[in-house]
Amino acid sequence: QVQLAESGGGLVQAGASLRPSCAASGRTFSRYAMGWVRQAPGKEREFVAAISWNGGSTAADSVKGRFTVSRDNARNTVYLEMNSLKPDDTAVYYCAAKPTVSGQIVYVHLYEYHIWGQGTQVTVSS
Repeated sequence: QVQLAESGGGLVQAGASLRPSCAASGRTFSRYAMGWVRQAPGKEREFVAAISWNGGSTAADSVKGRFTVSRDNARNTVYLEMNSLKPDDTAVYYCAAKPTVSGQIVYVHLYEYHIWGQGTQVTVSS
């Protein structure tokens, strides 16, 4: 089982970019589907983006065209490229993992993920 550690959050102005990353321990990272989820103050966690272990990806409508998820299996790391940030993007961003036998499946429901990181704070000022 992998363990996850996010980094790369921060405080930025609207319109800026950030690229949080999620480093995974363990030798079988390449067989995990990965996801990014966020939780804004006073709100429930919501799906942001997901990537299969062979690189297929999807994103929530609220971030599509601005956020891109990618992974480097050699580095055991998944990234979330966030562009054109808005104050509404302010949240704690978590990465999550799910072991899977299929390289093509992405998971968009939070209950499907078994392993979670501790989160990284992203704050976007107006």
